[in-house]
Amino acid sequence: MFNAEQRSEFDSLTPAGTSDRRSFIAASVGGGFALAVAPTGALLAQVVKTEADGLDAGKVSIKVGTTEIAAYCAKPKGKSDCPTILVVQEIFGVHEYIQDVCRRFAKQGYLAIAMELFQRQGDATKYTAIPELIANVVSKVPDDQVMADLDACAAWAAANGGSATRLGITGFCWGGRITWMYSAHNPKVKAGVAWYGRMQGQPNAMTAKNPIDVVKSLNGPVLGLYGSADTGIPVASVDAMKVALKEGSTAAKASEFVVYEGAPHAFHADYRPSYRKEAADDGFKRALDWFKAKI
Repeated sequence: MFNAEQRSEFDSLTPAGTSDRRSFIAASVGGGFALAVAPTGALLAQVVKTEADGLDAGKVSIKVGTTEIAAYCAKPKGKSDCPTILVVQEIFGVHEYIQDVCRRFAKQGYLAIAMELFQRQGDATKYTAIPELIANVVSKVPDDQVMADLDACAAWAAANGGSATRLGITGFCWGGRITWMYSAHNPKVKAGVAWYGRMQGQPNAMTAKNPIDVVKSLNGPVLGLYGSADTGIPVASVDAMKVALKEGSTAAKASEFVVYEGAPHAFHADYRPSYRKEAADDGFKRALDWFKAKI
């Protein structure tokens, strides 16, 4: 049922011996989080909360063809021509964690926007069981649709306070893979930061290629942030990507990796048991430095 990356997600969220998140969703859940991953107790206490003061932040609607797609956008209040960061969700949709990441970037002067890339397939935030979420929603999202939606998102940002020429992208897990793919798709991308996104895999109707297949097309260099203890994306996969990048485009050759010793999959996700604060904080600082230097 799962590919390796999806298995990493499942393992990072599910206690040993538990096959279904329903069995340990508490009656009181963290507001704004996807039901499958809503933090409680100590997990809720460790969640990073970035306030929206000084920001223009909230939900927006972006037209793609005849469809209105929801998104969450944050930028410095009253500012225009801000460098733009497309923030790409994990498998759990644009819930509170992803919205907070947008606010974190906005506090640093960026227009950060996260589009609901699963909207046509379903509402990822409402699923309580990860296998059902993957089978009914995630596995049905084609790359071509995602690329077109992100094109529309970048165009909307450029017309609503963002820069038309200073474009970056970052994403987590499922969104980490998309970061690599979109960096190869859109010539306007200046840089990307991929957090533990799958780089290799078996092609299928929804994902005909993987990041390792598109290194010759990379338009902006990508910083890859990975964990050595990720059970679904082993260090061997990182090493294989490093070799491929050497034979890729100029941007591919300028791409870099940081592998955090002992860090599991989803080490940046502050609402999960997989969170590793030291690696998460260092990774975000590196992401900011990467974007500052390149876009």
